[in-house]
Amino acid sequence: MTGLSGLLLLADSRLPAGGHVHSGGVEALVDRRLLRSLPDLVSFLDARIRTAGLCAAAATSVANLVAANLVAVSIRDDRPGPGDGPTGPIRTDGWHGWDRAVDVRTPSSALREASRAQGSALLRTATLAWPGHPGPRSLAGLGRPHYPLVLGAASAAAGADPGQSAALAVHHLVGASAGAAVRLLGLDPLRVAAAQAGLAPLCDRVVAEAVGVATRAVAAGDPDLLPADATSLPEILAELHHAAEVNLFAS
Repeated sequence: MTGLSGLLLLADSRLPAGGHVHSGGVEALVDRRLLRSLPDLVSFLDARIRTAGLCAAAATSVANLVAANLVAVSIRDDRPGPGDGPTGPIRTDGWHGWDRAVDVRTPSSALREASRAQGSALLRTATLAWPGHPGPRSLAGLGRPHYPLVLGAASAAAGADPGQSAALAVHHLVGASAGAAVRLLGLDPLRVAAAQAGLAPLCDRVVAEAVGVATRAVAAGDPDLLPADATSLPEILAELHHAAEVNLFAS
């Protein structure tokens, strides 16, 4: 049975993982009057779920599977050397290729930095919350891993399966943008919540697709099988947003 309490903890926007400082691209759109209303937000989220949402969900699902495999085979070294922690040395087995795959699927350097910053914040929380799990601990060996990988490893430590991990990724993507739109445009939060509920069937379809792709990619050991769906405008706007002198959100 899934550790429901851990899963809910990771889904909570109050978790100290840095998500509250990211708008998911909404601030850049609002600043340029490209997003001005609830219908605009719904159209934006629809497109993001199908592209960035699919990519993030697949990477998160992969990380959940990799972390679960680390538990199955155990990476503990019974002969710790100098500098090793109390539960054995930190190893990064299997993570490098997946981290590079997320990197190349994020063309904007600003978004890569945002992903690594948020991943680092969540990793600090996850290694304290689940210190005995090898998933988050081994990811720490990468230094600053991408956020979807940390979310997947943390969700595995919390007892979630790949589908639940992927759903978490989409949940955070939608929630960050929706919350930012409420703050920036003064949208009715009740109507925004209703719009999010209306997008739930699409989210579920994307999650199912992401899990299928992730399962095949992990079975083949091939990061190139991960989806690379994207649209260019959010990437361009992310760079412009990063260069702006004053922003409410980090991305």
